[in-house]
Amino acid sequence: MSLIGTEVKPFKVQAYRNGEFVEVTEADFKGHWSVVCFYPADFTFVCPTELEDLQDNYETLKALGVEVYSVSTDTHYTHKAWHDTSETIKKITYTMIGDPSHVLSRNFEVLIEAEGLADRGTFIIDPDGVVQAVEINAGGIGRDASTLVNKIKAAQYVRNNPGEVCPAKWKEGAETLKPSLDLVGKI
Repeated sequence: MSLIGTEVKPFKVQAYRNGEFVEVTEADFKGHWSVVCFYPADFTFVCPTELEDLQDNYETLKALGVEVYSVSTDTHYTHKAWHDTSETIKKITYTMIGDPSHVLSRNFEVLIEAEGLADRGTFIIDPDGVVQAVEINAGGIGRDASTLVNKIKAAQYVRNNPGEVCPAKWKEGAETLKPSLDLVGKI
């Protein structure tokens, strides 16, 4: 079953953000666009490159009204320790959620039960708390935040322009499609 079109299930977890421990719930994903980026574990190899890439694109995402949340099955204490010891992770200013109870990883269906770790899953959530896009990658395949930015722009365009859709390789300002009987077989 796909999570597309489903509302984020209730949860309450601890996180690390800008030198503080904070509580995060499903309510934090409402009222703005959210990106939830799951990764297997702190102190690893591909993960810091992805999290740094998200940070490098964070200002662009915030300008689009998007808040970013990274999630691993480590604790919020582990996130702080990683933040304090890694030059790459020290740059991060978005919220780093700890999920040692696996509630979020199970809610988003990315938990690798046998390992107790999360798959590389990216979720775009609209201001109503509804999942609009999902990407799951194998552990060795890192993600590119610039493609995430384009997906968010497309999701926002479709939400703001009912009856229009964004074709493959759509970029902001490009032509969209208006599905209709007249368009069938013409593309």
